[in-house]
Amino acid sequence: MINTIKNKAEISKKLKEKAIKEGFAISGIASIPGSSRLKLRNNALERWLSNNYHSEMKWMEAERRKNICSLLEGAKSVLSVGFNYLSEENNYNNKLLKVGKFSQGEDYHRVIYKKLKKIGRWINQEIPNCKWKICVDTSPLLEKAWAEESGLGWIGKNSNLISKKNGSWLTLGFIILTKDLVPDKPHQSLCGKCDICIEHCPTQAIVEPFVIESNLCIAYHTIESREKKIPKNIEKNLNGWVAGCDICQDVCPWNRSVPHNNTFETTPKEWVKDLNFESLNWNDETWKNNLKTNTLKRIKPWMWRRNIKANLKNK
Repeated sequence: MINTIKNKAEISKKLKEKAIKEGFAISGIASIPGSSRLKLRNNALERWLSNNYHSEMKWMEAERRKNICSLLEGAKSVLSVGFNYLSEENNYNNKLLKVGKFSQGEDYHRVIYKKLKKIGRWINQEIPNCKWKICVDTSPLLEKAWAEESGLGWIGKNSNLISKKNGSWLTLGFIILTKDLVPDKPHQSLCGKCDICIEHCPTQAIVEPFVIESNLCIAYHTIESREKKIPKNIEKNLNGWVAGCDICQDVCPWNRSVPHNNTFETTPKEWVKDLNFESLNWNDETWKNNLKTNTLKRIKPWMWRRNIKANLKNK
């Protein structure tokens, strides 16, 4: 029995270390079904959906999101990882058109998946008879809740996961396993009385602490919304944003001193740095070529033009 416990602790430690070696800034493990906190997070999701705060993002309604075991039969543990996408270069001051830092470099879905696949091959060797499944943010998983449960950080008032060391400049990835591992302690919230993110949101999209109303969010309207026009109340507050919005993260005190990850994966694409109002003249093929290996290919060429024109109206 002692050897079994020791082996479980050792393999858990090695798994997290392997994640760091593959380039993740932080890693942690949670047991399934998790603590009572997960039930609270599921309830919060239900309230958010019932208020229609998800707007057109109907995929958020997937029932499987509330049951991690529906993604892998016999699931017992989940490895959660955070990839730091903050580089020195993506802090550049683009005075004209702005793109969210998370999307300036390589497509983070591909970046994270490739790294997790290497960890998966390691699992095959080190944990025989263990089945596993990779989840990035296209999977119906309550990602931030499981990252919090794994001790990576806490869900802040701006609804982003915040790490003490890496702030909120993280994209998340997960491997669900059928192996019982040693869990980390769930992280406690450290936002305290701070409301800076709420106060600085120009559209008041953070309608209450931890709750975002998508229809008031600049990021939602520039990335997700398929409406032909940006609403007037959003348009007048764009201030250059054409893909995403970093305001609630830029002002967060936990992001004041965050290490940079200066790799090719986070280096801004040249076309991102060169975006200007002349980009309205780019044809669909030019947009598609630019977006080929970028997260922002979900923004269609006509949407880029819509977003740029909305900013042009305020110049």
